[in-house]
Amino acid sequence: MLKKVFFASALLLTINSLDLYAQYQFAALVLDEESEEPLIGATIYAEQLELGGVTDTNGKTVISDIPEGKHRFQISFVGYETLTFELVFPSKDASELLTFKLHHEHDEMEEVVVSSTRSSRTIDDIPTRIEVIAGEELAEKGNMKPGDIRMLLNESTGIRTQQTSATSYNSSIRIQGLDGKYTQLLRDGLPLFSGYSGSLSLMQIAPLDLKQVEVIKGANSTLYGGGAIAGLVNLISKDPKSEPELSMMFNGTSALGLDVSSFYANRNEKIGTTIFASYNKGTAYDPAGIGLTAIPEFDRFTLNPKLFIYPREETEIEIGLNMVKEERLGGNIDFINGKDVNNPYFELNETDRVSSQVLIDHSFEDNFKASFKNSISYFDRTIEIPDYSFSGLQFSSFSELNFNYVMENSEWIGGLNLWTDNFDQSEGGSGFNHNFQENTAGIFLQNTYDFSKNIAVESGLRLDYNNQYGFFPLPRLSLMYNPTTQLTFRMGGGLGYKTPTVFSEEAETRQFQSVRPLNRSELSAERSYGANFDINYSYSFTEKLSLTSNALFFYTQIENPLNLLPVQNQFEFIQSAGYIDSKGIELNLKWGYEDFKLFTGYTFADVNRTNNNTTVQMPLVAKHRLNNVLMYEKHGNFWLGLEAYYFSPQRLNDGEMGQSYWIFGLMSEKRFSEMFSVFLNFENFTDTRQTAFDTVYRGNIENPQFRDIYAPVDGFVCAQYGHLVSKIPYYSRGCKSLAGKLVKPVSKPQAGFP
Repeated sequence: MLKKVFFASALLLTINSLDLYAQYQFAALVLDEESEEPLIGATIYAEQLELGGVTDTNGKTVISDIPEGKHRFQISFVGYETLTFELVFPSKDASELLTFKLHHEHDEMEEVVVSSTRSSRTIDDIPTRIEVIAGEELAEKGNMKPGDIRMLLNESTGIRTQQTSATSYNSSIRIQGLDGKYTQLLRDGLPLFSGYSGSLSLMQIAPLDLKQVEVIKGANSTLYGGGAIAGLVNLISKDPKSEPELSMMFNGTSALGLDVSSFYANRNEKIGTTIFASYNKGTAYDPAGIGLTAIPEFDRFTLNPKLFIYPREETEIEIGLNMVKEERLGGNIDFINGKDVNNPYFELNETDRVSSQVLIDHSFEDNFKASFKNSISYFDRTIEIPDYSFSGLQFSSFSELNFNYVMENSEWIGGLNLWTDNFDQSEGGSGFNHNFQENTAGIFLQNTYDFSKNIAVESGLRLDYNNQYGFFPLPRLSLMYNPTTQLTFRMGGGLGYKTPTVFSEEAETRQFQSVRPLNRSELSAERSYGANFDINYSYSFTEKLSLTSNALFFYTQIENPLNLLPVQNQFEFIQSAGYIDSKGIELNLKWGYEDFKLFTGYTFADVNRTNNNTTVQMPLVAKHRLNNVLMYEKHGNFWLGLEAYYFSPQRLNDGEMGQSYWIFGLMSEKRFSEMFSVFLNFENFTDTRQTAFDTVYRGNIENPQFRDIYAPVDGFVCAQYGHLVSKIPYYSRGCKSLAGKLVKPVSKPQAGFP
């Protein structure tokens, strides 16, 4: 009897043990929601179990060894929205073949690989915080303002394109409230728009040939040398694909503006090419009826041809040329329209830009890659106002040799570069000669190390030597921690510097008239340090309702800043013993519900100048700024968007306070076929203008004394576009060919997997 009881107990324990450790499986079929075709290479993964699978040629996969209980799974595929679901084991549903249909992702059609840090990592896999404008967001902003990139940048939190001239329309990039001279603007990692050539650059860059725009905020001189105290903006050009692309953009505005742009790209096994050409025309426009142009008259022609050579599979050579020629005339609108005017005020700008680019990449064995890049830039500009003219020629170059070595858990990047800048002034008044020649050599080394699947650290050190101001050691450190796939923390900081230059917003607004040459023996470089911390979180409340959020906390301090001050009826750059500090928060929320998306961005920027224990608010900084965009999107067919932007009152350079204001916009797009789309954009349809509630100048129209421009001056401008594409680029058709390259058949997704 005792043996029977013992045997029954042992049998019961064995059954319970088998039940406790029972393993289950389920089979899944993943399809495209629109075509219902199988998706090959889609990944299904359960993070808490560290189990997953990849779909086969039929779109199917089987996941085994699943313990009893409720488990969350996630389906990911390049170019599609990620789907999250839960299953309970054991259950009847889990024992059957389950079918899942994925929607196309319309915000970002490709896995985004960033290049601004010189790393080969994706945006989700890099400790340095990088913001990328790409895909349909880039296309929408480009369609709304096809003639230049101001709108593309201005509608991001923490960034503002500040208009610096009421008549020429010139603008600069301000990041987190700091002057435009502290932002570095790059094209494909090359500094083509710095110093004198930074003038009018935002007005002369059209977006049709851009693949993406990368923004890094905060002290980033370690990456590219001096000038990136507030941050850097890197414009990444499109490269050719095996399938040809021909895009043409036609735009006409109610202000009688005209934009015609075209882009062609194609490649075969050994040769590729891209050609971008545009013609932009503006008609003198005065919506306020004050007699001065809000939009100047201008004619601009741009031509950017590039040749790509692929002599071997591991080698790529890119040779490009950028050419821009423009004449821009603003001021007294009657004078511009050809009427007889006594003592008219005007501002004439004539510019010629020519720059060359050479980039060579070669991959060696053992994950080692070397790159060489070079640019030579020629910029000639003449500014003429009544009784005064300023002109000069800038000739600059940039050369860099760097290497990239990828190991199992880390990536090393190092190199050296040389930047030369030479300016020869030809006009500008006796005693106000700003000729100079500067050379800066730098050497840098940075490392990205993955301590675990959740923690990565990026560290870097640069040493620059400037022939005028000496050595600058520039360390940088960034940390990324993602405890779950939904939550990511990043923090980082570094040092920066900016060598003194006469080519700043302050001198530009005066056309450099009566601005004394720099007294370099008494000036030193401005130094800075900064840090930021951000939190990214995404959550799906239901299958239809989702939230993606980001909060960035930032701080930057600039020591011994240069100020342009009046001295005996002239102006001189004087270095104060104080500092400028910028601190605040950027908050971004993106809500998604079926065909609707709501983007909300808030920027709080507290920017002050402290000198002799006295602190004053920096001018032209909106302490509070709100961005709202509501978008209705019928996939691949129709788009309708409503925008609302708020700016709080800003302190002006004359000591007064500007008024707060709202800007509203409405845009729509209708795609009639894969080849043709029509856009309609009602930008600022409430006609918000500084001239409607404040003044832009004092005195009389013959000799206007201009005030700061802190609000739009052009008001409501309606634009209508036509966009013709001969063949839709492959990345807008689901990225199936690309997915085969990026998706690896592993049971666990790699870092940065979409």
